[in-house]
Amino acid sequence: MSFDPTDIGSVVGVMYAALSGPAGARDWSDQEQAFHLQALLVRTGVDEFGAPWAKVMTLAEYRQNVAYFFSKVPFFEFEIERRVQEFGNIAQVWSTYEEKRAPDAKDVERRGVNSIQLIRDESGHWRIMSVVWDNEREGLKLA
Repeated sequence: MSFDPTDIGSVVGVMYAALSGPAGARDWSDQEQAFHLQALLVRTGVDEFGAPWAKVMTLAEYRQNVAYFFSKVPFFEFEIERRVQEFGNIAQVWSTYEEKRAPDAKDVERRGVNSIQLIRDESGHWRIMSVVWDNEREGLKLA
């Protein structure tokens, strides 16, 4: 995959590519090209009583959080829809995704939405500042 840091789609593509792969360690070097050094990743959901929660992580904390899971489980996340809004040096991407255990698997493990905020840096490159996501669950379904 050719990476163009001046193209929002390319930056988002690198984010997905860095996550996806067979069971085993991930090579995060490509991800470092796409994310700002101070980026935050926020996993959201609800507890067993329906109360919302959020886990806020730096890139290093996220990598540590998913390392064991990725070491044991094949994980492939694919973007299935994207909406982009740009204004000056900021952009917001609504990215709908599916997770599968293999690229050609028919079964979808889960679906959800990534809310991705980007800034354009002094070199003209788009950098992801934050990703906030939520998965489908009972009472919350994608159309």
